[in-house]
Amino acid sequence: MKTKRTKTGITGIAAAAATVAGAIVIRRKQWLVGLLVAGIMSFAVTGTAGAQCAAKNEAFQSGEHVMYDLYFNWKFIWKKVGLASLTTNATTYHSQPAFRFNLLSIGSKKTDFFFKMRDTLTCYVSDRLEPLYFRKAAEEGSRYTVDEAWFSYKEGVSNVRQKRTWHNPVREPQEMEYSDSRCIFDMLSILAQARSYDPKDYKVGEKILFPMATGRRVEEQTLIYRGKEDVKANNDTIYRCLVFSFVEYKKGKEKEVITFFVSDDKNHLPIRLDMYLNFGSAKAFFKSVRGNRYPMTSVVGRK
Repeated sequence: MKTKRTKTGITGIAAAAATVAGAIVIRRKQWLVGLLVAGIMSFAVTGTAGAQCAAKNEAFQSGEHVMYDLYFNWKFIWKKVGLASLTTNATTYHSQPAFRFNLLSIGSKKTDFFFKMRDTLTCYVSDRLEPLYFRKAAEEGSRYTVDEAWFSYKEGVSNVRQKRTWHNPVREPQEMEYSDSRCIFDMLSILAQARSYDPKDYKVGEKILFPMATGRRVEEQTLIYRGKEDVKANNDTIYRCLVFSFVEYKKGKEKEVITFFVSDDKNHLPIRLDMYLNFGSAKAFFKSVRGNRYPMTSVVGRK
């Protein structure tokens, strides 16, 4: 079955958040990881499953390493709560050439006093950027879970088998399978394709719909392109950015969940990500990058 190639986007919003305010912890979304995933994978072009899922890598190279500072705001107080890093390396998967992506978020020791968070996302894609395997290990407070997704392709259909394993507390594993004539991506594999496309054809206010495998289910998401804006990062540098909003719809009303700012150059790196929580807000700030394939031509000034 063939489907029309469409523009789409991705956000890596998962299912929980850790918020520290004094001795209070408020959990809403898994923002330490989700914020970064959201911005990193802000736009892409997906096509049909199987061979049509393949794409040419135009944005990254093996050895790229990106760092972020993570902050939380509660009642006008901003506090640094951790770090996050994204690494890209060439490797093999089942003896075939592949890329491996690792996204790690680590809460600070002060944050650990109230709520411990150690999240690691790993995925493999083929050298043609087709999703192969995804794993998310999440240690949040006293809970420890592992979500996995295995991708396969047959007769023009994309298939994914997903599993959640509960290590603490111990529960029965949750498993599901899903098939689609469109490509199915996870929170990291979409990165491989998202960063390779030029979003110059986007119009302000354009809505972008897309499916995403989380390791437990496949969800349809909505992204809105807002335009361009200059944004200051945590390295005293100002970048020209593309602005996107991840939104949810409840009872017919649109609610903004994340606003993210992606470098307007061939690297398409997230520079700042703003997340709106029930209490307070969270931000991730770009700190540094090494091993990037292209110069950061989106730089417009320094402070």
